[in-house]
Amino acid sequence: MNIGIFDSGIGGMTLLHQAMVLMPRENFIFYADTDHVPYGTKSREQVTAYVDEVIRFMAGHDCKAVVIACNTATAVAAERMRSRYSQIPIVGIEPAVKPAVAESEGKRVLVVATPLTVHEKRLRKLVERVDDEHLVDLLELPGLVEFAERGEFVSDNVTAYLRERLSGYALDRYGELVLGCTHFNYFKDTFRALLPLQIHMIDGSLGTVRQLMRVLAARHELLETAEGEGVDWESHKNDICVRYYESGREITDAAKLARIRRLHDRLETMRKL
Repeated sequence: MNIGIFDSGIGGMTLLHQAMVLMPRENFIFYADTDHVPYGTKSREQVTAYVDEVIRFMAGHDCKAVVIACNTATAVAAERMRSRYSQIPIVGIEPAVKPAVAESEGKRVLVVATPLTVHEKRLRKLVERVDDEHLVDLLELPGLVEFAERGEFVSDNVTAYLRERLSGYALDRYGELVLGCTHFNYFKDTFRALLPLQIHMIDGSLGTVRQLMRVLAARHELLETAEGEGVDWESHKNDICVRYYESGREITDAAKLARIRRLHDRLETMRKL
């Protein structure tokens, strides 16, 4: 059986990569809904329809669990999909606000996400629930999704965009940066170069994969996993079984598969930052 992981584009590969490191014996299907990327600027109704289509695809491809590797899709559609597809466990990702607030030691927390995620009630309620001291600020960064989808991760344009978007914040007052979109993990090195050293970056990928493992273990469907922080990527990356799809079309083109391998190599570098 397979584990299905999907996103509107390449952002969800952040979570796929983490899952491959921690769960190297599993078989994966990764679905990038490139026909509809980005989700973060679409309406709630559009995103819900896209997610429903993807989960129906996963249900037809022998998936024992599905991971919504998109903060926007999780916020908009996860609960409805769990009711509609009760036979398949559905695990969603959400911004790691709770651990960020807990670790901030009284400093402010900046959550960066897509516009739809920022304005969804789910994130607002999460912040209200854990942010007793009103430390959390929310910032939309839609441009990063566009940069990521065209493979522009380190450039003067990326740096200028982030510098401009962050310019309104007194960054020395912050202790945590929450990457609230899986696309944003590709830019950790640029964030690191722009942020004061005391700011810790955190995202929800690792926590989501560990929740997936707990769900599968409870159903006695979890294969033997890697110890600690996972297997050595270079030694095991060719042994892990993954099939990649673009909006339902399997990727077999050599050039596209080579690009995917390069994305995994970048994500491994970003994972260690």
